[in-house]
Amino acid sequence: MSSVSSTLRLGEALVQQGLLSPQDLQRALEVQSRTGERLGRILISLGLVKRQQLYQALAKLWQIPFVDLLQVRLNQKLAQRFDPQVLVRERFFPFELQDSRLRVATAEPPSPALLETLQTIVPNCQVDLYVTSEWDIDYAIRQCFRDQILDRAVHGLYYRNPQECAFTVLTFWQYLVLALLILAVMLGLYFATRPTLIGLNFLVNLAFLGSILFKFVVALGGAKSEQVQPISPAEVASLNEDDLPTYTILVPAYREAKVIPLLLNNLQRLDYPAAKLEILLLLEEDDHETIQAARAAKPPEQVTFVFIPKGQPQTKPKACNVGLFFARGEYLVIYDAEDRPDPDQLKKAVIAFRKGPPNLVCVQAALNYFNYNENFLTRMFTLEYSYWFDYMLPGLDRLRLPIPLGGTSNHFRTEVLRQLGGWDPYNVTEDADLGIRAAANGYGVGVINSTTYEEANNHLWNWIRQRSRWIKGYIQTVLVHSRNPFALLKRAGLRNTFGFLMLIGGTPLTFMAAPILWVFYLLFLLTGTRALDFLFPPLVLYISLFNLLFGNGLMIYLNMLAVFKRHYYSLLFYTFLNPIYWVLHSIAAYKAFWQLLTRPFYWEKTIHGISRELQVSRQTP
Repeated sequence: MSSVSSTLRLGEALVQQGLLSPQDLQRALEVQSRTGERLGRILISLGLVKRQQLYQALAKLWQIPFVDLLQVRLNQKLAQRFDPQVLVRERFFPFELQDSRLRVATAEPPSPALLETLQTIVPNCQVDLYVTSEWDIDYAIRQCFRDQILDRAVHGLYYRNPQECAFTVLTFWQYLVLALLILAVMLGLYFATRPTLIGLNFLVNLAFLGSILFKFVVALGGAKSEQVQPISPAEVASLNEDDLPTYTILVPAYREAKVIPLLLNNLQRLDYPAAKLEILLLLEEDDHETIQAARAAKPPEQVTFVFIPKGQPQTKPKACNVGLFFARGEYLVIYDAEDRPDPDQLKKAVIAFRKGPPNLVCVQAALNYFNYNENFLTRMFTLEYSYWFDYMLPGLDRLRLPIPLGGTSNHFRTEVLRQLGGWDPYNVTEDADLGIRAAANGYGVGVINSTTYEEANNHLWNWIRQRSRWIKGYIQTVLVHSRNPFALLKRAGLRNTFGFLMLIGGTPLTFMAAPILWVFYLLFLLTGTRALDFLFPPLVLYISLFNLLFGNGLMIYLNMLAVFKRHYYSLLFYTFLNPIYWVLHSIAAYKAFWQLLTRPFYWEKTIHGISRELQVSRQTP
């Protein structure tokens, strides 16, 4: 695309050809003076010029021919002599080699560096340059490198470090340890029934107590500071738009036809120079309904459709890895299709990265729900998320413990994300895994004082499907990062390892342990103390009573704190119903454990667009 020094010539050429009015040119030049962005990108982002028209005008200015790569036969064998990542980064594509003449399409001004690169890879040839659009180049790369892109998206992390990938569910040593533990329990129950039952009861209660106290201490740490990485409105207002980097937004959308129009409206509310936004809409190539809806919505020019090649596993992290391959922004964020981020969130993320330490790889915005007052599930979900993002994550950051990321509104340094291997497509809670993997490799994750509003699940089975997937992913993450405990301790340190085990390991454990404790409590009430005396020596009894009375009380108290911080006073009564919500968690946890054994990589799709509020929004003209 044209450089800043040639912007006037480009503008004049477009006016001269009748493709742009003088008034629109003046408008674009005013935006350029404020943002410092290239005129061509500004014209496209404002919808003043079609992309192909712009590049045809550039072809005349650069005095080289224009080529439409969609209309030529691509030479796949030739293209594969080049690194596709270089083609994406440098914006060129070799499409024909005949009689020692190499024909290359470029979306950037011809440069000696480009010619040197071409001569190095294809020596002793005459180079003929052509102009084409960035979209054409991305299309050609997807066509010629389809298998390589899919392989990188699926197996990139495994190739980088198999020990960090959930492709292997259990290693030999994990199978062996698990088998020995089961054998030891069975032998203990047979030869020493009473001591074994007491020991199991003690361990379950102790683990439950440890997890609850850990979360309480972390939440208190989060309550001590209003926000982590606090960014004031004055700091946001002081940003110069010409100093802002290109920002890539990844939006994985699978079976999301209902919410695509709302998604585009929400993204247009972002307070960020449109010409510096690269929005990649990640669409599964066999999801024809969502593709049709996306085309019908007529998105702005800075929205690019990236079609995800069909292949297993068909998961969100695989789609995000394809998006990461094409991303050109210095920073990158993921939004789900129904998300409503605060308009200034991208600017706050930029400030947080600039203020943070060099090893800061990611900042997480808070998540909450716009349909929080719809029914019992949405109210309990909102209480849970308010507690998690307003207290737990800031507390983890304050105590310098690893932060498991949420599924959306994670802002990354793009190049460091690539160095980490992107997302694990075999882990169904890829976000939490990535946060732990970043900590294990010496990188930090922070929190910013910005909120993205999502759609809370308002259907019971849909909620259980979603929650069981999350819990299954937590178990996967524990299995992956505990394969070599000594290596984890060496890389992550004792503090991070402890935090990881208590949070990621403790969460599924408490959900699965809760029904066992409830059964004991129920038997205790029905049969009287003497019938179960043998299971409850004094120490075990005291811990059990503490869990029953104070464990639930602590969780209710933390949910109450969330009510007051978010001013959701209408939800105060529902904090007392937290034990009922835990029953649902336990059902989801046992479903997750069973599915880990039977379908470890199956991604249970959460249905979006079913909230009454979204249905009303779609009907509003």
